[in-house]
Amino acid sequence: MSQPEPTELPDPVPLYGPEYKRDPYPLYARMREAGPIHRVLFPSGVTAWLVTGHEAAQKTLADPRLGKNHDRGNDRWRARASIMPEPQHSQLQVHLLHQDPPKHTAMRRLVTDAFAPRRVEGMRARFQEMADALVDAMPADGDADSADLVQCFAARFPFQVLAEVIGLPPYLARRFRREWGKVVAPVGPTDPGRPAYEALLRELQGYIAEVVEDRRQASGDGLLSRLVTARDAGELTPEELDSMIFQLLVAGQEPVTNQITTAMVNLLRHPEALARLRDEPDLMPAAVEELMRLDSAFELTTWRFLAEDADLHGTRVPAGDSVIVSLCAANRDPERFPDPDTLDLDRAQGPHLAFGHGIHFCPGAALARIELQVALGTLLARLPGLRLAVPDGELPWIPAVLGRGTSALPVSFDRAAVCPMGRG
Repeated sequence: MSQPEPTELPDPVPLYGPEYKRDPYPLYARMREAGPIHRVLFPSGVTAWLVTGHEAAQKTLADPRLGKNHDRGNDRWRARASIMPEPQHSQLQVHLLHQDPPKHTAMRRLVTDAFAPRRVEGMRARFQEMADALVDAMPADGDADSADLVQCFAARFPFQVLAEVIGLPPYLARRFRREWGKVVAPVGPTDPGRPAYEALLRELQGYIAEVVEDRRQASGDGLLSRLVTARDAGELTPEELDSMIFQLLVAGQEPVTNQITTAMVNLLRHPEALARLRDEPDLMPAAVEELMRLDSAFELTTWRFLAEDADLHGTRVPAGDSVIVSLCAANRDPERFPDPDTLDLDRAQGPHLAFGHGIHFCPGAALARIELQVALGTLLARLPGLRLAVPDGELPWIPAVLGRGTSALPVSFDRAAVCPMGRG
C-alpha cells in the first residue's frame, strides 16, 4: 500500500533521482500548490530558485531584471555549478542562451532567417523523404526483431534535418558523433568521469574548427557560411562563432530527439489517441502542440540571475543566485490548462511554454514543429500495430538535469508499411 505524500516540502527540494526523472509531475504539482517559487537542489550540489506556475513562469521569462550571462552568477553558484571548464567555457559558452541585449539581439538576428517559418515549411517534402528513408531501413517485421526508435529514428532524423537547414555538408555531417551532445551536461571537477568529459569537449572543439575552415573555403549561402562571413566581417568574435555553431549542433537536434520520445511514449500510453491521430492526420499540428504541453523535452530553462537582491514572486532572491523556470510544471498548471495531466487532442490550445517565452523564445520553434509533425506522422502511418516492447516502467529516462526524454524506446510493430507514392 502506497504511503501518503508528505505535506511539507523539504528546503531545498531535491530535483534528481530515477523516480523524479521518470515522473516529475506529482512533485511539480505539490510545488505549485505550495507557491510559485522554491529553493531546489541539483545533483551537482548547486541550489537554485525554481519557478513553477504558468503565470509566474511567463512573468519570469520576460523579466528584464533577470540576465543570462554567467558573469552575473555569484561565488556560491560558481563553486558548485559544474560549469564547463576553461578554456572551453570561454570559447563555447558565449552563444545566444548566455547573452543579454544588446549582444543577444545582434547575434539572434544572424540566425532567424534560416529558421523562418516560410523557409522551413518549404523544406517539408525533403524532411519527409528523410523520415521515410529511416523507416525503410528499420526491421521489416517488428515482432521478429523489436526496434529501438531512438537508435533507428529519433536520434538520426533531427540531425539530418538540421544539417540540411544550416548547410552542414554531408561529408562533415557523417563525422558528427552524437556523444558530443553530452557535453551540455557538465561533469564536476572531482567526478571520475571528468577526463572523458573533457576529452569529448576537445573532440567537439576540433570538429567545430574543421566546420569553420571548411565553410570559409567553400562558397555557399547556408547559415554556417553566413556565420563564418559575419565573423570575418567583425560582427562576431571567434569565440562567439564557435559558440553559435556549438549551440546549433547540440541544442538544434538533441531536444527534438527527446521530444519525439516523450510524444511517442504518451501516444503509446494512450492507444485510442494514437489510433485517432493515425486515422485523422489533419489533427497532427494541434496534437503536436498538446504533446509538447503535456511532456516537454525542455523540462527546465537554463540559469538566470538578478544583478541585485530583489523580490521575485514574494520571495527575496539574492543577487547572483540562479533562477530557473520549470516549463513542464508551468505547462501542467490547472489554473491555465483544465485537467492538465490528460492528453486531449481536442484541447483549445493556449500558449504553452515548451519553447520558452520572451526574448529567449526558441528561434527554431517553427522547424521543430514541422520535424515533430513529420516524425510522428511517419511513424504512425508506416508502423501498424506500434506498441512498447518493454514494460512502461522499464523505459530509461535520461538523467539530464534540464532535459526530458528516453535514451531508448524499444517498440514492436506488425510490419513496416510500404512508403506511399509521392512520399519519397
